[in-house]
Amino acid sequence: MKITITGTGYVGLVTGVCLSDVDHQITCYDIDQEKINLLNSGKSPIYEPGLDELIQKNISAGRLSFTADVKEAYSDADCIFIAVGTPPNEDGSANLTYIEKAAIEIAEHITKDCIVVTKSTVPVGTNEYIGRIIAERVPAGLTVKIVSNPEFLREGSAIHDTFHGDRIVIGSNDQEAGKVIADIYAPFKLPIVHTDIRSAEMIKYASNSFLALKISFINEIANLCEKVGGNIEHVAAGVGLDKRIGSKFLQAGIGFGGSCFPKDINALNHLANEYDYDFKILKSVIDVNRLQKERLFYKAKEAVGSLAGKKITILGLTFKPNTDDIRDAASLKLIQDLLMEDAVITVYDPVGMPNVEKLFGNKLQYAESAEKALEDAEATFILTEWDEIKNLSLEQVKRYMTKPILFDGRNCFTLEDAEKQGIQYYSIGRKAIV
Repeated sequence: MKITITGTGYVGLVTGVCLSDVDHQITCYDIDQEKINLLNSGKSPIYEPGLDELIQKNISAGRLSFTADVKEAYSDADCIFIAVGTPPNEDGSANLTYIEKAAIEIAEHITKDCIVVTKSTVPVGTNEYIGRIIAERVPAGLTVKIVSNPEFLREGSAIHDTFHGDRIVIGSNDQEAGKVIADIYAPFKLPIVHTDIRSAEMIKYASNSFLALKISFINEIANLCEKVGGNIEHVAAGVGLDKRIGSKFLQAGIGFGGSCFPKDINALNHLANEYDYDFKILKSVIDVNRLQKERLFYKAKEAVGSLAGKKITILGLTFKPNTDDIRDAASLKLIQDLLMEDAVITVYDPVGMPNVEKLFGNKLQYAESAEKALEDAEATFILTEWDEIKNLSLEQVKRYMTKPILFDGRNCFTLEDAEKQGIQYYSIGRKAIV
């Protein structure tokens, strides 16, 4: 089969490259010619460990190609995966503009019967909408079947997740089409969940919303631990050993960000409102996460007082390690708050600084290393638990800083070490060292 991937963003690119690595013939299509040129040279436009190597390997093997030519992409495709963005509208709903454009292009350029598979995260009912768009425009005599196949990739470990995922969800109201997509994924040897289209769409939103709920719950417990004198790390360890709960997503911190959780829980909440359902738990998750991102800032205001003119360092800008994604990252809100306080801000991140510089320009100073960023700092915030940052010794931190005051949003260091080094240390869900 000839498979086309529409969209070379995070999901589309990783999906296409990994499918090519199990011997499928893959064409990745995108309207951005500059991005296509970069990909054809063997380089990824996004940061994901191991992705460049897989791109180069499969281009060389003749299994992977990239094009901005819509006719080349669709004219002989047996199966088309839609993996375009569904960014949030102002009201929290999913913007389906790119989905609609993709469906129209597919209908106007296919030359044979095919299966259209939606990888993009879309509200319940969207695949049926895609089917109607295509059916109204497809040439007479051609048949297009629709399948929902949501993705469950984690940025920073997406290649591993593709080959070693928990499950593959295939939603189809046509048994034959569902079987074809299952055969495409057969080389991965992963459990496959066959269901109807609407249930598949809901599985994606339900999964992300439940994980967001788990993160917000442990952060609320962490905030209470600070008040009652508990240690969230001990609490999470004890809770996580319960097999009914599990230890994953029980790391307290400064909230979640990225391209999935914030967008998806808002979209699900909007969907609930459309059906006149008051999703109380989901609303609480949204509120808790918004407030959690501001906790370190208010800790700093309480500990330091006025931040005007203070030399402040921020270590870690991306929403998580091993990605350059800063969407909904806690760093963005903190930077805005610190700028409003007239602080002098130096930032460092192994890969995220170019994206932050696009937003803040010369309002910030950009250091070439964590050590350089710490020099002469009067307070430091840790927002992303990159290995490079976690591997700093508190002795180093103390040596570089003018005033060793550390606000750690990811609990990278032990309370014992902070006390030993004489550092003023504030973390999440643990007592302050002052």
